[in-house]
Order: sequence, then structure tokens, then C-alpha cells
Amino acid sequence: MNLSLPFVRRPIGTVLLTAGVALAGIAGFFALPVSPLPQVDFPVVSVRASIPGASPDTMAASVATPLERHLGTIAGVNEITSSSSTGSTRVTLQFDLNRNIDGAAREVQAAINASRVDLPATLRSNPTYRKANPAAAPVLILALTSKTKTPGQIYEAVSNIVSQRLSQVDGVGDVEIGGGSLPAVRIELLPFALNRYGISAEDVRAAIQAANANRPKGDVRGAGRRLQIYTQTPALHASEYAPMVVAWRNGAAVRLQDVAQVVDGVEDTHTLGLFNGEPAIIVLVTREPAANVIATVDAVRALLPELQAELPADVTLQVATDSTNSIRASLREGELTLVISVILVVLVVSLFLRSVRATLVPAVATVVALLGTFGVMYLLGFSLNNLSLMALTVATGFVVDDAIVVLENTSRHIEAGMTRMQAALLGAREVGFTVLSISISLVAVFIPLLFMAGQAGRLFREFAVTLSAAVLISLVISLTTTPMMCAWMLKPGGAQARPPGRVARGAERAYQWTLRRYEASLDWALANKGLVMLILVAVIGLNAYLFVVVPKGYFPQQDTGQLNGGLRADQSISTKAMGEKLRQVVGIVHRDPAVATVVGFTGGSRAGGGFMFVNLKPASERTESGNAVIARLRPQLAQVTGLSIFLSPVQDVRSGGRQSNANYQYTLKSDNLPDLRAWATKLADALKLQPVLTDVDTDQQDNGVQTMVQVDRDSARRLGLTSSSIDAALYDAFGQRQVATIYTELNQYHVVMEWAPEYTQGPNALGDIYVPATRISSIGGQAVATEGTASVGPGATGGSGGTSNTTSAGSVGSSSTAANAATALPVSANPGVKNASTGNVLSNTPTSLVPLAAVAHFAEESAPTSVNHQDGELATTISFNLADRASLGDARAAIAQAEADIGMPTTVRGEFAGSALAAQQSNSQQALLIVAAIVVIYIVLGILYESLVHPVTVLSTLPSAGVGAVLALMLFHMQFSIIALIGVFLLIGIVKKNAILIIDFALEAERSRGLTALAAVREACLLRFRPILMTSLAAALGVLPLAIGFGEGAELRQPLGVAIIGGLIASQLLTLLTTPVVYLLLDKLRRRSADERHLSRSTAARDAAPEAGGA
Repeated sequence: MNLSLPFVRRPIGTVLLTAGVALAGIAGFFALPVSPLPQVDFPVVSVRASIPGASPDTMAASVATPLERHLGTIAGVNEITSSSSTGSTRVTLQFDLNRNIDGAAREVQAAINASRVDLPATLRSNPTYRKANPAAAPVLILALTSKTKTPGQIYEAVSNIVSQRLSQVDGVGDVEIGGGSLPAVRIELLPFALNRYGISAEDVRAAIQAANANRPKGDVRGAGRRLQIYTQTPALHASEYAPMVVAWRNGAAVRLQDVAQVVDGVEDTHTLGLFNGEPAIIVLVTREPAANVIATVDAVRALLPELQAELPADVTLQVATDSTNSIRASLREGELTLVISVILVVLVVSLFLRSVRATLVPAVATVVALLGTFGVMYLLGFSLNNLSLMALTVATGFVVDDAIVVLENTSRHIEAGMTRMQAALLGAREVGFTVLSISISLVAVFIPLLFMAGQAGRLFREFAVTLSAAVLISLVISLTTTPMMCAWMLKPGGAQARPPGRVARGAERAYQWTLRRYEASLDWALANKGLVMLILVAVIGLNAYLFVVVPKGYFPQQDTGQLNGGLRADQSISTKAMGEKLRQVVGIVHRDPAVATVVGFTGGSRAGGGFMFVNLKPASERTESGNAVIARLRPQLAQVTGLSIFLSPVQDVRSGGRQSNANYQYTLKSDNLPDLRAWATKLADALKLQPVLTDVDTDQQDNGVQTMVQVDRDSARRLGLTSSSIDAALYDAFGQRQVATIYTELNQYHVVMEWAPEYTQGPNALGDIYVPATRISSIGGQAVATEGTASVGPGATGGSGGTSNTTSAGSVGSSSTAANAATALPVSANPGVKNASTGNVLSNTPTSLVPLAAVAHFAEESAPTSVNHQDGELATTISFNLADRASLGDARAAIAQAEADIGMPTTVRGEFAGSALAAQQSNSQQALLIVAAIVVIYIVLGILYESLVHPVTVLSTLPSAGVGAVLALMLFHMQFSIIALIGVFLLIGIVKKNAILIIDFALEAERSRGLTALAAVREACLLRFRPILMTSLAAALGVLPLAIGFGEGAELRQPLGVAIIGGLIASQLLTLLTTPVVYLLLDKLRRRSADERHLSRSTAARDAAPEAGGA
């Protein structure tokens, strides 16, 4: 049966079917989503909680740990990390790749609700979550500037207008605002004025909370009407709070302005944002892990004109950084590379065929196969990305192979004198099985990749399926459209053929010269089988050795045109000093000729540090790579004293939820905090001495300076002071405490209370703290804790005399009730408010105040400014980048050596994390995947050839390709990354084709014509030399643009092209000689049956088989 017969006989129907495939592919191309890479992001949910002014230890113990315990019960979580700093905690959950992020988010919310009973009362609002990875670079950075408005006013506009609208965009996971905070009424207490009046800070807080209450009042009904009851709305501005009465003394009102400076300011004054050196509010837009980056950014950009129109006229909204610029440029270069590859493949085919008509046949097959693949990609939900474009580029050399084999065989028959119709039908039938074997075995190569786990498996999967789809479409086209075009378009042969032109004659002479040289080499190889086999064994050994010693990596470092910068200063540095250093750094970076924009911000939860995002000019406008720009900036940035700056290129592939200042992470865990801190510091110092590592940094921040208030508990109890009252007094003075909420139609604002800045310039300010004494009174039969009131004037507020009348709860009896009720005031100013003040509301008697120095002494000591956990354990992460030409294998060896040198104990455990862990897992699977691919090919070829022996002949071509690929990578100083591994799998498919072409012809000659193995394989080598040379050159030229590496994204494409070309060169030099020798040696092991002729595809041979059997 000839599958090509109906298609050759019905050319119009075949043309229409082919056109239909092409049109469907074109429609799919324009409908495909665009992205930098296949969807390989782990689902990540980030949970945040904040208590302004709380220490990192407090946040870790009271907030992070309860959250981790509840969140850790969610199914599918493979990593939980948390980072607690001053006033904030962030818990990041990374889920398995197959976990639906929306379902995971619902379970996260349920766990947050369940944890609320374990969280402290000072946590004013529930923790919130975002479906975004905090370690991922933002896809878009917006900068808002104004020449007339303050950062607080700009921040308010962003919070009210921009933030919520951006969060509603499909695909946006998180919108973070930096460089400022919301407007607030700031009450800056004057401690000496408070002491003079005998008013505690808690009294002031109670008065503010009472005055700021906004509760339902009901309505009045009657006379057919209903009247809603309203009172004045709570104050909104400082001028309305200043005359507020907070106490009465001697019948005179003490107003807030008498004991405090009341100003309109912002919630947090310790923040700074810069855009190109100018103050700005920075908006970081991060996408959801499953969202398409191009679609998300396009949707945000479409919203920007509307947002700009809603903002005040003097606020300018600018795009500071757009990560899709480099992605779009890279994809354009990928599409250009694909077009160039198609042109090169068509040219090499034209050179061999020496005919425009003949060249048109494989050109149509190539284009239609590639277009049809776009349609398959759309149906499978794939995207148009760098890897899929690379797959299609490589596929140009594969899809043309089938058409070349059919065309070359048909042309040979035409040149022998057959008609075009006969030659097309006979040629297609003869090589149909060969084409099927080549295509099926190539698709089989990728079967093991479909079962690979992790991010690498996701990357391989889309690449493999895309390439397989192109090959299978090419198989169909080669057995249908190609024979039809040969039958109707090729020039007739024999006497009707035109004489070849000068170029054609020159090309033919060059081919014949090459063929003669190959024939001589082939005869030498067949005469020296032992030496050839010895060379093959040596190549196999060399292949194993090179695979062990080649530097291995994970993903080629990309030049995306963006740089991440981490800033680390002394952990006790003031906000003002850090802001000055940030200005210096931003100025240095912005002056670099390769830099387009630079954004930096510091403050908030980033104690002693800051972040910087640098957007480089397009690759066409700069001559240096991102790493070269970093190398140029390092000496200049080193001149900024007291500050370490870590710059690294932004990468499209990232794993893990831990933020760091470098691309790779190594995490230490321990149950003992002092051991962890000590050995992490020692290991980081040792790693900084390793030449293969750069930018070594640790997220351990335990060198902050803290003032420890050591309270004498017995003295405090004697004087009526409780731990809560001491904490409240300190928090009121130094914590930027949010004491009330102002509700408006658009947003909620806070009243922030602290001591005036001039009274908090150093630790000596602690000596000015006065704590209200507490006593137990009976009110309405209930034992109630109240603030004591002095029976004398302000002079009685110091020392211990003010609290001499305190009693224990157990001693309160009915006889004391009447005496105490007159002066006792309940603790809660507003019981309905969580964490209500314990102070007196509008007291008319001075509060008993005890100086903190009377019951405590103060000492400065080091303290952590950040506390980190991973999977519920104390953890410290050391981040690092690789030095030039260093691999992750070198890094592993360096870390192991450093641990041995310092003698790190077993109580401190280390393991790779993030991208380094993903690379380690990927590298451990490489050998197994290659072996699995070889086994699958053997099984498929054994089935196709009905032989256990000759598949080994095909597999003997693989070692030479592996040697060539690895040597080429090492020659160009490239690592054996997962992209190079893809190249090796492709080489398995390419080089086995040469053996298939030879073996298929030789077996057919033996079975149909009864030739000896030697004669059959020699004839096969010489007759198949032209298609082997054509297909190999087509494959090499198809990936040549990848190997050259031009334009954006070249560093991603280069390893693939280099590996394939290196493997092709080595395999062409060796397999054309080793394959016939191996065939002859293994053919002796093949058992020949009496009816072997039945396996022949020749009709004459099959007809002769019964006659031979009857004889």
C-alpha cells in the first residue's frame, strides 16, 4: 500500500488541505499569548502583618511563629520562609507546581483566620495575603513626582487612586508603594510638659481615642418622621486636634497643644524614595505567578492614561522600569532568527538540488510544518516564548529532513529516466518507512523529558511538545504534499532534461570530489575494522569523562537589561544617614552611560538597607552587557563608605520565596540561635575568600544596636508598675504609635503619637520616661486595674511616694470600696476598641508617675534587626553570585571546603535553596534522562526494524555527538546548562538519522536483492551520502543563527546552537565511518530467517519469497 498515492493523484485537494493547515497556523500565531519563557513559576502566596514599632524578636515570636504553625498545615506547601523586621513580618509560602494558586489562596485565608486567636492584641488588623512572590522582580515600576506636593500628599493620591485600580488588573499579584506613607496627624508629645501637669502618655491616648470615637447613635421616630442622629465627625487635621482637652487641672483645661506639638505629617517619617535622584513615590507592580507578563503589563499600561487624568495636575506619573521591553526585543530577535534559519536551510537545499523548482518543494514543506505548529501550540495552551521559538528554529533543520529524503530519492529516479509520476510514487514508497523511522525515533527522544519534575521539566515539556508537533506535521507533509509537488513540479529527466548551468555544474563537481574522498575513507574504514572500533571505544570513554568534568549550570545568565541592587549599611544607621548614602549611590549609577533610569528606596521595614532597580538602555544603544556594567560600577560604588552594594542582573527563571542580594542561596538551619548566628557569620566570611564566589552576603542582621531596659521587677511591683504599663510608656514615646483611626470616604488615616523628635535623639531620653503607677480598685463589685492618682500637686509625681498606696487585688474588700471609688478611674477609655488605652479620660487629678530610671537601668548591646525562619526553624540564608567562568559545581565544592575549614558543627545544617536547589535537582537528573532517552530509542527502533541488533548500530552514533557538543561548550567557555542538555537530546535525534538512512537502505538491499552485508552497507553509504550531507548541513545552518548569538536574548540561545553544531561536526567526521563498521560486526549476530524476504518493502522481493520457499 502506498499512502502517498491518493494525494499525488488528487493535487487540488492536497493543495487545499496544505493551505488549510497553513492558514490555521497563521491564525494560531496571532492568537498565541507572548511570554519570556513557558509557565515555570511556582505558585507563591505572601502573607504580611505589621505592628508599628515592634522589635524583630517580638514580631518573630508573637506573629511569625503562630502564622507558620497554622499555614504549615496547608497541603502542597513545599517551602515556608518568614522574615521579621522592625514592625513587620512577611511569611512566604511556595506550593508545588501543580497546585492551583486560587485554591491555595483560599486555604491561606482560612489559616490566617484560624491563627487570629494566637496573635497579639497590638496587631490592629488581620494579616493580609498576596498571590505574588516577594523575591520576584517587579514587572513594572511606576514613579510619581511633583514639584509642589509633599511625598505624603503624593502617597495619598497613589493609595486612594492608583493602588486599588492597579490591584484590580487581571494578572497583578501585588502593588507595593515605597518612598512614603499615608498622611497622618502626628502628635509629638512634650515629655516635660506632661510631667509638669501629671499627665501620662496613656492619658493623652485615652483622650484622643475617646474624642475620635465614631459609633452609631440611632434615630428618632415620631410624627410620621424618622430622624437619624449625627454628631460632629472626628477631627481630620492637626488644627482640629490641637485645642482638644486632654485633662483638667485646678479647674482649667489642659489642651493637647499645651503638652504636644500637633502637626500634619505622615505615618512613617523614616522612608525615602528616589527616581533618577529626585524624590518620588515608587509603585512596584508584581504579577501573579501564573499570569502572563506581557498581557499584565499591557493591561496596566492601558490604564495609566486614565490614572494620570484622575491624579492631581501637578503629579506626574512615569514608567520607571518595564521588564517587558527586553522580553519583546528578545522575542523579535527570536522571530528574526527563525526567519534567517528558514532562509539558510532553503539555500543549502538549493545548492544541492540546483533547481528552483526542486528547492520549492522542501521550502513549502518547511514553512507549512512550522505554521501548522503554531496552530497546535494554540490548541495546547502554549505561549510564544523564547524556548518555543528556539524549538521552531531548530525544527527548521528537522522538518526539512523528511522532505529532502523523499525529494532526493524521487529526483534520483527521474534522473534515471522515470516519469515524474512514477518516480514520485516509487520514491515515496521506498523511503516512506525511512521517513517514519526518523520522525518517530526523534519524537521518542523527548518522551523521558515529559516526566521530568520541577521547573526544568516544565521548560523541557513545552520545548519537546512544540518540536515534536513540528516533526509530526512534517512527516505528514512529506508523505502527502511533497510527493504531489514532486510529481507535478520537478523537471522531467532523461532526454527531456535541460543541461545544467555553470553554477549547477560547479556544485556537482564539488559534491563528486567530496564523494570520492568519502569513498576512499569508507574503504579504509571497512578494511581496518579493528582500529575503527578502537577509536569508537575511545570516543565512548572520552564522552563519559567529559560529561563528568564539564562545568554544569542551571540556566544561562540572561542580560535582561535590568539590574537589581541591594544596599546594606550598618544595621543601626539612622534613616537620615541612609538616605544620604542612597542619594550618592543613585547619582553614581544614573551617571553611567549605559543606564536609562534608576529607582531606589529605603526605610520602613528595611532597617539598615534599601533596594535599587536599574533599567539599562536597549541593547542597540549600549555596547556592554549587564555584567560589564556591574563591573564598571563596582569601583565607583565602593567609594561610598559604610555601605555595601550588591548588583545582579534580573533573571526570568527564579525559584524560592526568599529575598536576597544575589542569584543563588545557601540556607543554614539550627535549633540553637546563638550557634546559628555565630557559624553563619564564620561561613560567610570564609566564602568571601573563595575566588569562585562573588557578592557573598547574608540576610542575618544581628549587629543592630539596641538599648536594653533591664527592669527590677520587685521594685516595679512595689511601686505599682506593671510590665504592660512600662511597655506602653516606651511604645507611646518611641514607637510612632497609631492611637486612633480617621475614617473618610476614600481612605482611613491614623493619628500617630510619639515624643517630639528633639527629645528622642539618643538613649539618654530613656531617663525622661515616667510610667503611670497602677492600683487595684473595686468598682461595682469588680476588681479593676486603674491608674493611681496623686493626692498632691505636680511635685508629687516623682519618686516612689506617688505609689505608696497600692494594694493587691486579694486585699480589696467591701470596706475599701467607697473610699477608692471616688478616685479610681476604669482602665479602658473605650472597651469596644481593641488595645484600648489604660489611661484616664479627661482626668482632673494628676496621675501618679514613676520615673523609669527608678526601677530600671539601661545598657546598649547588639541585637538582630531581622529574624528569619524556614520551614518552622531558625534560618540564615547566604546568597552569592558566581565569578566569571565559575559553575555551580565549583560553588558546591567551595562551600563544602569552607565548612570543613571552619569546622562547622552538625547542629548547624546547610542546604542549597532557591535557584541553586533547583539547579542541583536538575543536574542530578541529567544522566538518568539521557539513559532513559537511549532506552526509549532502542525500543522504538527495535520495533520498527524487527531487530535486537541494529538499533545498537544506530545508538553507536551518539557518543561522537556528545563529545563534539561538550568540547564545543568548553571551547566557548559555556556551562552544561539545561539549554545545553536540550541540545544533546536534539543531537540524539539528528545524528541517529544518519545511521537510520544507511541501515534502512542496507537492510532493504540484503532482503530484496540478496546482497552481502558488506556490499549492501557500502552501497547504502555512497547512495545516502547526498541526503545525509544535505540534512546535516540543513540542521547545522538552521541553528547557526542561534550559535552566533545576536540581539536580545542571545545568551539564552547560544548554548543550544553551539552544542548542536559541535555535535554535528564531530558526528559527521566519525559516524559516516563507524556506522558501516558497527553494522557489519553486529550483522553477524543477526539471526536470518528463511522468510526474511517478507520484511522487504520491494514487491518483487516479496513475490519471490513464496517461490523460494516452494523450491
